[in-house]
Amino acid sequence: MSPIETPTFVQDWLKTVPEGTFDSLAPDPSRAAFFSADLINGFVHHGPLASPRVHGIVDDVVRLFTDGWNHGIREFVLLQDTHDPSTPEFNSYPPHALKGDAESETIPELANLPFAQNLTVIEKNSLHPAVETTFNDWWDEHMDLNRAIVVGDCTDLCVYQLAMHLRLRANALNLQDFDVIVPINSVQTFDIPDDPANPGTAHPGDFFHDVFLYHMASNGIRVVTGITTGKDEAR
Repeated sequence: MSPIETPTFVQDWLKTVPEGTFDSLAPDPSRAAFFSADLINGFVHHGPLASPRVHGIVDDVVRLFTDGWNHGIREFVLLQDTHDPSTPEFNSYPPHALKGDAESETIPELANLPFAQNLTVIEKNSLHPAVETTFNDWWDEHMDLNRAIVVGDCTDLCVYQLAMHLRLRANALNLQDFDVIVPINSVQTFDIPDDPANPGTAHPGDFFHDVFLYHMASNGIRVVTGITTGKDEAR
């Protein structure tokens, strides 16, 4: 079976996605925050769900966090799989990121940042960031925020759930001037080729990555190709 192609209308939309700058997307850095989905060892470096595609965004995320810090952003929230061994999720995915295992730990590329003391880790036992977690409690204590920059993996799973939760809860609370921003170069998903012997297991990475970016944008999430400091443009 040939690879599943991204629909033409999605390809056409992707060509229109602009680049962003911190000055335009987060003009008041004191009201902006980064939210990371599952940048843990088990999806980046080792384990049954580690993906080279996800590994490929790490440098861009480190650069983005560093540029954001230099811009003045001080809130960094890491939503991370930290699974109970009995979670029913393991009926759908191989056991991964068990609580207490190195797979569930923040990747060292982020844990060793010079401002790592500003990283807030919130553990989760499902794809969703706020179901039976402390995420909404954290947000309730930071209701002055009006910019949420989302990075991580996987585009169609935990990134989607995180970005949509931020967008939908902001809508439900009538939060004005609240933007959820997803930079394409800082999110990614995995790829599993089609195997006729195992129907239902294929996961064409490019297809799901592109289509879910489109779906997030159609629900009011601001998708950009990346975020730059904007300094070059100012010169």
